Amino acid sequence: MNHDHDHIRKPEGFVEEKLYVLPEYWMKELEQEELTASLFITDIGYFPNAQYHFRERLEGSPSHIFIFCEAGAGWIELNHGERMHLQQGDMMIIPPETAHRYGAMQENPWSIYWFHFKGSHANRLVQLFGLSNAPLSLSPSGKARLIEWFVPAFEMLAERTYALTTHIHVAQTVRQLLSGIGLSAGKSAQEKKRETYLEQAVQYMNGHMGGSISLIELANHVGVSKQHLIYLFNSETGVSPIEYFLRLKIQRAGHLLDLTELSIKEVSSAVGIHDPYYFSRLFKKISGFSPSSYRKIPKG
Repeated sequence: MNHDHDHIRKPEGFVEEKLYVLPEYWMKELEQEELTASLFITDIGYFPNAQYHFRERLEGSPSHIFIFCEAGAGWIELNHGERMHLQQGDMMIIPPETAHRYGAMQENPWSIYWFHFKGSHANRLVQLFGLSNAPLSLSPSGKARLIEWFVPAFEMLAERTYALTTHIHVAQTVRQLLSGIGLSAGKSAQEKKRETYLEQAVQYMNGHMGGSISLIELANHVGVSKQHLIYLFNSETGVSPIEYFLRLKIQRAGHLLDLTELSIKEVSSAVGIHDPYYFSRLFKKISGFSPSSYRKIPKG
């Protein structure tokens, strides 16, 4: 099977990548430890904008390989079969002992979160929750669940790999992650429709961060009644659409305070709040800090 971009392959390394590989001595210990033998992580990483990324394992891997495409696009082949494409928001689990190859698309290379896992429960868990052998589009809650799990799990493994309790904790949480993704993927058509409405509403909010929007305008964009939109937000997020929009504004303002030299007044205007005093009160109410105090907090 010939593909134009396969001749350009990047063997190792991406800017700002994250990578942890379990040492061999830990592999043996975790296979024997009763709290990890059923399921544990062997490798974990994040490859952003992974141009020319390519892997081929003709004999397969001893572990299951979980790949989530956060952005861009890529492809996976199993047993020299048909090429399956992963777009933004898709995930796939490659089964163990299965010949495979995968890589980033040349024009729009993927950014991927990935990990390898093994154990006596791995096959059963993957099969029972319908996570094997084909790409699966994650719901918004599934994406959030994955990224919220990945960051602390990676940091614990990379920084506290010497502690058995670290590996036990990560092993317990990956079981919850996989089952949660499986449950999310099995949602009814009605539940998926609700999540689509919410996703459309949040995208619209993000696109109008520098201004204001009305409830009617938002409901018309999504294609539901104003009352139904309020119901969806209250049931799924615990707050009204307008309150959620304000929280998004404050979240964006926090990023601007962290990453730019803009004044507080300029940050306030950038998120569509033109009264800096109201902005400061709102920022403190939602974040717990005044904008100036928040900016002084060491981060990273």
